[in-house]
Parts: sequence; C-alpha cells; structure tokens
Amino acid sequence: MSDTAPGTRPASRPNRLRRAADPYVAALLGTVLLATLLPATGRGAAAAGRAADLAIGLLFLLYGARLSTREAVHGLRQWKLHLLTGASTFVLFPLLGLAAGCLAPLLLTDRLYTGLLFLCVVPSTVQSSIALTSTARGNVPAAICAGTYSSLAGMAATPLLAAWLIGSAPGFSVTGLLSIATHLLLPFAAGQFLRPWTGAFLTRHKKPLGLLDRASILLVVYTAFSKGMNEGIWHQVTPARLLALLSLTAALLALALAATSLAARRLGFGEADRITIVFCGSNKSLATGLPMASVLFGSSAGLVVLPLMLYHQLQLMVCAVLAARWARRPPTAVPTSRRPDRRPAGCRDGRGAR
Repeated sequence: MSDTAPGTRPASRPNRLRRAADPYVAALLGTVLLATLLPATGRGAAAAGRAADLAIGLLFLLYGARLSTREAVHGLRQWKLHLLTGASTFVLFPLLGLAAGCLAPLLLTDRLYTGLLFLCVVPSTVQSSIALTSTARGNVPAAICAGTYSSLAGMAATPLLAAWLIGSAPGFSVTGLLSIATHLLLPFAAGQFLRPWTGAFLTRHKKPLGLLDRASILLVVYTAFSKGMNEGIWHQVTPARLLALLSLTAALLALALAATSLAARRLGFGEADRITIVFCGSNKSLATGLPMASVLFGSSAGLVVLPLMLYHQLQLMVCAVLAARWARRPPTAVPTSRRPDRRPAGCRDGRGAR
C-alpha cells in the first residue's frame, strides 16, 4: 500500500526493471542481520516497540491519505479482471496455504507454517505490479486499479482470513486482531478524511514521504526480529527448514503464476489484460503485510514474517525476468485493451494510485 504509481511519462525499460527488482530488499535483510547481531533489549526494546507502533499508525495514515476512493470506484468497469485478481489473492492463495499444511508438519515449525498461512492472506502489491506490467507492455491502468482494490479489500480481508486460518495457531493474538481497528483502520480512515487537505502536499513530496514509508517498515522489521532474538527464534530455523521454506514459497509463486495465466486465457482476456492479471494476482505486498503481522502476532512476528520476506524477494526476481521476456515480443503481438476509451480518467492517467 505504500507503493506509489509511476508518473504519466513512460519510464525506460531498464529503469522499470530496476524498480521491479527493488534493492530495498537488501536493506530489509540488513535490518534482520542488525537485529540478529544487536537486538534491542530492556528499555531500548520498549522504546523501539513504542516507536514501531507510532510508525505503523503513520504508515496507514499516509496510505489512507494517498488513496482516491472516488477514482478507484470509477475503475470498476473492468470488474471481471479485478474479480479474477482478487480471487487469486484472497481465495486461491489461502487454499494453497491450507494444502501446504499436508507437508508443513514434516518440513516446518508451527511458527513458520503460521507465517506461510499469513503470507497467503496478504493483499497484492501496487508499485511492483505496475512496474512489471508496464515493462511487459500490459494494461497499466488496470494494474493501478487492481492494486488499489486489493489494498482496500485487504484492510478487512487479511485480518478476517488470518483469524479463520491462523486463529488457533501458536503466536496468533486475538488482542492483536482487535488492535487492527485502532492501529490500522483508524489511522487509515483519518487519512481518508484528511485527503482533501493533504492530497496535493503528498503528491508534491512523494519521494521523501516514500523514504519515510520505507524507514518506518525497517523499524517495524528491526523491532519484530529483536523480540524474536530475545526469544531465541533462530534456534528454530535450521538450514534444512530454511531450504524447505524457500521451496514451499517458490512452489506457491509458481502455482499462482500458472493458475492466473491459465484462468485469464480460459476466460478470454486479451494479452495485455492477461499480463496484468498474472502480476497482480501473484504478487504479495511486503509494505502492508509487515505492519499487519507486527500488530497481529506481537513478539512472535519475527519468524512469522520470514515467509513473506522470502516470497517478496522471489516474486521480484522471477517476475522481473518474465516481464523482460514478454517485453521482447514484437509490438504487434500485444493487442490494446478491449475497451481503451471507456476507462475512467483517474485510472487512465494513474492518478488513482498511491
């Protein structure tokens, strides 16, 4: 949700690929290493926890302030495309997560499997999907709207699905589920309320505010893994379990890519729309998932977010390769969208994205 749409001017292909293969993941891994070597303890841990709570509230305040719900509603003309991407995000993935439960007792600890289930209920990303779709010459306006709808739906669907799938799992907090309203939904609603007065300011200062988003998420990651280090979480992650987790997340990504591609073809979508469906239906948002996990799981969030972090890195690498491959097709091989002139202005020029 902190993802910000590209401007109206098309970016060069190398720049778009650089945005897709986000070096920010290296900063995340560095933060995990820092928390492993120098975890916050005692008063420092308490201060970091309070700062992380404030950072999460600020993140969702900005998310709400960036989102133009009026323009997002206008994008519903392509409801079939958005229904399919939403079904992949909030139906297909949870079913795949439940199916992985057959192997999980043999391969993963309870907390790692909880993290795998949580990964499956996180909404789709915005920025990565747009950058990848643009690189592959897909339907960018539809990708902007699809990411917006997924983020909106995820505000309710993610905690509800987490309660259904993970409610009895170790580390899940019912108190954390209730805290979603105060830590996430209330700041989000406040941002929406303030949007008429803050929207222009946020647009003018998009780059520094984007850095603030990322710094806030790094703080959340550091706090979560510091708590985990104090509980000895890395004693539960052997190299064999880490390899098993990586294999399961790779299988999830492969199945999601194959299923969205096949479904889009069977339902008769044009090639540009199929590209959008594949990327928006298979990607998961690290920016939304990490704060939600911190609220839902508290001190257990360190191991829980590990599958999401691995999946995010895999989706960036694999989808960037796919986007570059599709971009090399002759231009005539990519038809225009079926109804290019009927899309709302807000979605056509990307102003409806965050």
